[in-house]
Amino acid sequence: MTDPSEDHLRLAEALIFASADPVSVRALTALLPEDIDADTVLRGLRARYAGRGVELVEIGLGWQFRTAPDLAARLTRTISRPRRLPRVAMETLAIIAWHQPVTRAQIEEIRGAALSQATLDALLEASLVKPAGHRDVPGRPTLWATTPGFLAQFGLRDISELPKRSELVLENGIAVPAEDTVSEEPQS
Repeated sequence: MTDPSEDHLRLAEALIFASADPVSVRALTALLPEDIDADTVLRGLRARYAGRGVELVEIGLGWQFRTAPDLAARLTRTISRPRRLPRVAMETLAIIAWHQPVTRAQIEEIRGAALSQATLDALLEASLVKPAGHRDVPGRPTLWATTPGFLAQFGLRDISELPKRSELVLENGIAVPAEDTVSEEPQS
């Protein structure tokens, strides 16, 4: 394989910058000449942006430019944030993330309370969850799972990066990562 040139790095940079969604290695490979390795280009681009105001990070199924974690908190005062989800929606999202694929009845059992369709609709509208088939039982209930949008929203490469339940502590009745287990907060 040939080493990537400045032109290849610029092409990858433009593709990732212009894309609203994370760019997959496959998409970059299709754009580059056959003798250029997309992973090598991505490593070079990541090194170029290391320590800058934006960094190239692997999110979900691809790569995306994100605000440097150390600057994100300082920008929250100047950049409008998306509407926060209600507590019931966040609880439901956490249950889906840790137990997926999961049915509505299972979510209700874990939460110990009924789940309104409006809550699922809010998560669907935010592109955080999706139907993932049907359970093979009478009534064939819908199975729910997280989306690549969920991974991107919380800065995860894949669902295995979620903290384990044993790594969480309760603060005011809410499970949060223990200080010594997670070094960064999710990016917005």
